[in-house]
Amino acid sequence: MAEVKHEIDFVEVKADDIIGERTHGWQVFTKATTWGIVAVAVVLIFLKACAG
Repeated sequence: MAEVKHEIDFVEVKADDIIGERTHGWQVFTKATTWGIVAVAVVLIFLKACAG
């Protein structure tokens, strides 16, 4: 069998980079959750109005 050479470049990871990505991800998640809750509430109100 042929030999396989793997080269891995190690680079320094800074906490500021990771925190920035995580903060952005959290903001997107909370915005999507808020809009999802609002959408469900509107649908429930609409269904209650139509059924009553």
